[in-house]
Amino acid sequence: MNRFTKFVSKKTIAAAICGASIASFSLPAFAAGYQVQSGDSFWKIAHSNQVSLSSLEAANPGVNAMHLQVGQTLNLPGASNNSSSTYTVSGNDTFWTISKKLNVPLAALLSTNSAVNPSNLYPGIKLHLPGSQSGTTGQTSPAAQPVVSSSANQPLSYSRVISGTATAYTSSPAENGWGPVDYFGNPLKLGTVAVDPSVIPLGSKLYISGYNCSSLPTGGMIAYATDEGSAIKGTHIDMYLPTSVQTAQNFGIQNVKIYVLK
Repeated sequence: MNRFTKFVSKKTIAAAICGASIASFSLPAFAAGYQVQSGDSFWKIAHSNQVSLSSLEAANPGVNAMHLQVGQTLNLPGASNNSSSTYTVSGNDTFWTISKKLNVPLAALLSTNSAVNPSNLYPGIKLHLPGSQSGTTGQTSPAAQPVVSSSANQPLSYSRVISGTATAYTSSPAENGWGPVDYFGNPLKLGTVAVDPSVIPLGSKLYISGYNCSSLPTGGMIAYATDEGSAIKGTHIDMYLPTSVQTAQNFGIQNVKIYVLK
């Protein structure tokens, strides 16, 4: 890789992360039973208890909605003060796959999380399950920040995840017109990453996963956005390799997940 090629490679790309995330879920618990009153119907019970009609029907599969009996006990789906009424998004989850996984009506799940953009689900966001009164906002709980599990099984809190591409560079004079140092003048080292500052601010601490390179930590690595260049644009990043120019060239262009850590 000659000087010009390195300059373009090191300063043109920006990366993104997806990586593994710590996520958990549990089926919604039932609140205390509801005793049918005179004049009750499934619709009236659902409306008065702030649950969806479909979720109420699903919670009482053996009950004939057309023949409710006064005093009959029904299950109310979810409990507003129960932590099991939430689900933490993981991997390639969609509203549809979540509804199937938890056996929750898709329409009810979407309605309960109306503030969440179905096209922008990401690992770590917390959804409220139908029947949870606290779920009407559909927003992530402040107490449950998105996290990713590092290659060392260390939970890392992040503010943003980016899907992008990565290339690699070395400290070869042919690749670094200003010498083997980063933008701040620090010696290049494992973990140094060149970014587009308009996408990833310089100085950001990152966790990068998804690459395949024997010269980098297996599974993912902590990195720092301390370098830039005119050829690194958008979500393309350039990762420093403390190895040969040939190895960096063999790295090619790889899809990666970039977590901007807090």
